[in-house]
Amino acid sequence: MRKKVIAANWKLNKTLREAVDFVTQLKRENFGDDHPEIIVCPVFTALAEVSELTMESPIGIGGQDLYWEEKGAFTGEVSGALLKDAGCEYVIIGHSERRQFFHETDETVNQKFKSAISSELKSIICCGEKLEERESGKTLEVINRQIRGAFEEIKAEDAQKTLIAYEPVWAIGTGQVATPQQAEEAHHYIRGLIKTLYSDEVAEAVPILYGGSVKPENAEEILKQTNVDGALVGGASLDPGSFIQIIRHAQAIKV
Repeated sequence: MRKKVIAANWKLNKTLREAVDFVTQLKRENFGDDHPEIIVCPVFTALAEVSELTMESPIGIGGQDLYWEEKGAFTGEVSGALLKDAGCEYVIIGHSERRQFFHETDETVNQKFKSAISSELKSIICCGEKLEERESGKTLEVINRQIRGAFEEIKAEDAQKTLIAYEPVWAIGTGQVATPQQAEEAHHYIRGLIKTLYSDEVAEAVPILYGGSVKPENAEEILKQTNVDGALVGGASLDPGSFIQIIRHAQAIKV
């Protein structure tokens, strides 16, 4: 059975001191043995220290992006090997903000995915449609293209270790949120697509997270959906109290 996963994407927020304070507070919580998988993705400059703080805790650490080359003349980039060295277990790839502001494509997502695999990082592969694409009935078409592009030439054993995040672009940072039914429809489709690309076994193993204005107020209903295995939380993950509430909602749902 798939364990619930709650991941914090801090984006371009929190100084090193703020990151340390947040994780220190999170560590104080006694989630017990039945806690969901907890992931925190800080800015690059906080990764090493936050990773050290979370050792022997239920908190996993992830990078927010990576470059597909391991080293070289690529000013400003960070490789999978460097993320691994800083203590990361996960990395977010293809977030809609990367696509929108930094010209990420399905092809570059695939290259980064392959690099993450070679660095033994678990990828959180993002997909999702823009508002105009949803309004024109192209949601599933967009998801199909993005997932097929991301998983091109990815072996089944590597796909099985991956997480997918469905994040409708129109719901990210807008306060809008997909209804539980809209989230379930997209997640059900994604799982079926992974089944088509690989097998039932792989499709059942891959956690599919919802991302898009997840808050304590709406998390429970979204997380109750059959194919919603967790959440990739943006704004609400910046406040430890809100993030802890979302974790508790996930914990209360019996898988």
